[in-house]
Amino acid sequence: MTMSVESMRLPKAYGTPEITLSWEEVDERLAAALHYWLVTTRPDGRPHVVPVDGMWVDGACYFGGDPTTVHARNLRDDPRAAIHLDDAEAATIAEGVAEIHTPTLPFAQELDAAAKRKYGYSVGPKVYLGGVWRLRPTTVLAWNRLDRDATRFRFGGSAT
Repeated sequence: MTMSVESMRLPKAYGTPEITLSWEEVDERLAAALHYWLVTTRPDGRPHVVPVDGMWVDGACYFGGDPTTVHARNLRDDPRAAIHLDDAEAATIAEGVAEIHTPTLPFAQELDAAAKRKYGYSVGPKVYLGGVWRLRPTTVLAWNRLDRDATRFRFGGSAT
């Protein structure tokens, strides 16, 4: 997948970023996060925001949720979504499309091991084999200080 990196254009009053963050730094933030705020859209257009546990692996966020939850119903109707991390000062926001992903057994084991490391318990790979939501970002916005290093990462193309 191709990635482009650029400084964000901000309103003049907010300053002009002079440097960009590295993808490695942002990727590490996303992987280390204990919780993600998931943003979906209800059928009538109202936003829905909910914290979810998940794992950031290979450039995507994997998370669950009972099929009857509001976020799961919303994603089935409109797969566009965003996640953001808790820190509003050094923000990280990923926008993209979510889909149900059925992993291979080795990847289900990898997700389960990642969950055990992160949360201290295992639900077993069978849970993941039944399907898990995967949000692949099209855009990631991140900064440590908005006026200095606000960075936009855009993803597109196909994996090489």
